[in-house]
Amino acid sequence: MVTEKNVFPSKLTAYAVICWILAAFGGLMFGYDIGISGGVTGMDDFLIKFFPKVHERKLHATEDNYCKYDDQKLQLFTSSLYLAALIFSFVASKMCENFGRKPTILVASVFFLAGAGLSGGAQNIAMLIVGRIFLGVGVGFGNEAVPLFLSEIAPVHRRGAVNILFQLFVTIGILIANLVNYGTSKMYPNGWRVSLGLASVPAAVLFIGSIFITETPTSLIENGKEEEGYAALKKIRGVSNVDDEFKQIKNACVVAQQVKNPFRSLMKRSSVPPLVIGILLQVFQQFTGINAIMFYAPVLFETVGFKNDASLLSSVITGTVNVLSTLVSIYAVDRIGRRKLLLQACIQMFICMITIGFLLRLELTATGSLTKPIAALIVVLVCLFVMSFAWSWGPLGWLIPSETFPVETRAAGFAFAVSTNMLFTFIIAQAFLSMMCHMRAYIFFFFAAWILVMSVFVVFLLPETKNVPIDLIAQRVWNQHPVWRRFMD
Repeated sequence: MVTEKNVFPSKLTAYAVICWILAAFGGLMFGYDIGISGGVTGMDDFLIKFFPKVHERKLHATEDNYCKYDDQKLQLFTSSLYLAALIFSFVASKMCENFGRKPTILVASVFFLAGAGLSGGAQNIAMLIVGRIFLGVGVGFGNEAVPLFLSEIAPVHRRGAVNILFQLFVTIGILIANLVNYGTSKMYPNGWRVSLGLASVPAAVLFIGSIFITETPTSLIENGKEEEGYAALKKIRGVSNVDDEFKQIKNACVVAQQVKNPFRSLMKRSSVPPLVIGILLQVFQQFTGINAIMFYAPVLFETVGFKNDASLLSSVITGTVNVLSTLVSIYAVDRIGRRKLLLQACIQMFICMITIGFLLRLELTATGSLTKPIAALIVVLVCLFVMSFAWSWGPLGWLIPSETFPVETRAAGFAFAVSTNMLFTFIIAQAFLSMMCHMRAYIFFFFAAWILVMSVFVVFLLPETKNVPIDLIAQRVWNQHPVWRRFMD
């Protein structure tokens, strides 16, 4: 049997691995931003300075467990980042297309550095929100460029694993944020400043790394730099015989150059399959409920009866599970395939959400607390939920859209995927605390219902893309799918 590994020979080179890791620091920044906000919003010094009304409600023991953190400004602190990312992902798409993936990653790092400085040094709520917006611009640029960079630079037989480095570093960033929050929660009165300001460390690594990494061969060839593209391909593959792969990339770029307006091309009938898949994956990824848990894990654990330190420690536990489970995905995605991982996770996530909902509905009153065994069981169920998400919908939500668009609409199509992700991340971040206040335990049944819908989507609409060369997806995937082949020319 002829495999893509035989067709396009490559070696695992130290330079290629370094490029993968340095670019993936864009994911670490995203994860740190996700994880840090939940812990900071649980710190008394932070609330006293910026959200004194929330702090007052928190002090009242008789305050409704489900509603004591329900504050639109507090939610805006978290969600403003994602609204900025939504808008600037389209700007990043044009920059990716016209200037390349590497400069786009560099711009992302600059905004990350500026956002970390403003957030850590904030003297008022306006400065705090502007800092979060700058971080959001960085997320928009980074989340657009990094997955594309990783998919284009990876050899075919390792594309899934390499792309999942982005999500792995997201989970590492979340874990680091949880550890930092756990350490700074006792640093009065400026522990929150340390937590927010330390985002500058991975931002600096990304900045330096973006200078030294290569541009992707696809981007170089697409912009008329064929000799540089050929040299870059030889360098990252570690072999001299790259003619066949170079020819395939060049042919795809020739087709791409005939497209003057990629966003208009996305409206063509043949662009419907990857566009629908890319958008729906992002919607479903957010409606698993994962970001509601990861954003507000400390707040959530406080709600179900843990004290502040215990809730932060529980977040560290779930963050560790998140990282280790993403490693499972790196091993399994190119062996087991995308669809099987997604379907298995749907079953596990559904069971966890339903069980958490029933436990809270039966055991947690508005002003009471859970018994220690029930609270411990909640933590276990959250860990099992995070585990299944981390080897499936988390990484594959980024991988599949980055590999299914043809080169002529790849940056534009992925921009729609990124912006959809940021839009629904913003909606969940802005609405979750209010939803928890009004829906109470039923919020977990809400997410469970969405997980059922996702299962149907995978069964009937999501094709398998394992081991298919990135520029042959249309020929080998869409043209042969029972539903999507009707849309192909």
